[in-house]
Amino acid sequence: MKLLVINGNTDAAITDLVLRHARAALPRLGLSATLVGATARFGARYIASRAASAIAGHAVLDALAEHLTPDTGAVVIACFGDPGLEAAREISPVPVVAMADASLRIAFRQAGRVALITGGAAWVPMLQEFCLVRGHGPDRVSVLAVAPTGGMIAADPQGAIALLAQAARDAAADGAGAVVLGGAGLAGLAPRVAAASGVPVLDSLDCSLIAAFDAVAAPYGQPTPTVGLSPPLTALLG
Repeated sequence: MKLLVINGNTDAAITDLVLRHARAALPRLGLSATLVGATARFGARYIASRAASAIAGHAVLDALAEHLTPDTGAVVIACFGDPGLEAAREISPVPVVAMADASLRIAFRQAGRVALITGGAAWVPMLQEFCLVRGHGPDRVSVLAVAPTGGMIAADPQGAIALLAQAARDAAADGAGAVVLGGAGLAGLAPRVAAASGVPVLDSLDCSLIAAFDAVAAPYGQPTPTVGLSPPLTALLG
């Protein structure tokens, strides 16, 4: 299967990071796919605010329209806040999954209480609201963040391991039966955080790949009059 992996950040190095770890993860997960990456062509270098996330939703739809091909089997939005997920599902002819939504689905298979750990304090209320929209209150999902943003962690992963490990221990002590390390910039760090914390940790990228293979296509949509969008996105909406 061909997976289109869309990075809603404009930093191409994050796209490369995600693809590198995804290619390593596929055989470990017993999956096989051809991966094609796409980087947002406008917006924040790394999403760390509501405004940046809102802009990224448009950028994700733009990338979907530009890079979706007839042989694409599924789409992965490689951003933990899942910008544009619902809109992409509305217009995509193939299944669309994203990191946070997929992580919740996979984690709840393992435990009744889940913790999400990411980088950047601004993400805490954003992810809490994300979970509430899906019916998961603080009794079911706790959200923790370390001070460095995901972009900072991607630039210096070793410098964040101790912080992330402590957050994992705190989450487990608070009753989380499944702990998720979330974010494109944190891809591939879960084994190191697990080793440092003594707590099993899920990787949101792994969860996304599993969810992509689990997804069942249910395409729907209707023509949408638009103004000022790129020709590929206009065609997809039309």
